[in-house]
Amino acid sequence: MTGRELEWSRGDRAKAAAKVMVGWVALLWLLEVVDVASGHALDGLGITPRTPSELVDVVPAAFIHFGFAHVAANTVPLLVMGFLAALGGLRRFAAVCALIIVADGLGVWLIAPAHTNTAGASGLIFGLFGYLLVSGFVERRPLGVLAGLVVGAVWGSSIVMGLAPTQTGVSWQAHLVGLLAGVATAFLFRRRAGRGVVQV
Repeated sequence: MTGRELEWSRGDRAKAAAKVMVGWVALLWLLEVVDVASGHALDGLGITPRTPSELVDVVPAAFIHFGFAHVAANTVPLLVMGFLAALGGLRRFAAVCALIIVADGLGVWLIAPAHTNTAGASGLIFGLFGYLLVSGFVERRPLGVLAGLVVGAVWGSSIVMGLAPTQTGVSWQAHLVGLLAGVATAFLFRRRAGRGVVQV
């Protein structure tokens, strides 16, 4: 733990979180531009369930989308929820996202319907929703609780609708596994009482 890490102000953390999320979303849009320009060559990085060779696509699938409308639908919730989660520290945020992405991708690989191709950031978004909703209560942080309540109020109904198995072309499996993974990360990465917090 360095002096610089201890000196980070809330403003520093907010700027770092904003830069990370703007860069993340910009990458998603850039990848979709490349996908369209290449005749949708990147769509093959989605996950086809229970095919051993598709396990290599568990992580890339979270960055690939099926059209600009798909990216647009995920942009605002990913920006906002990612920003709020990243305020807790960038190393912690990276670990949370990595766990959600891998767990979600493996879940899709295991339980999605045969002969489907699943990709997109919505599994991560559902995971960040679960993480933000629970982590403030788990850690007994008033600001964290407030953030979770705000996120729940704004996106709660959309999250519930996204879990319905009746929507054509929507992977409720990815949404469900992502949500459960996000809740799990809130417990796994909770800060213990009495431990110093290092923001990076």
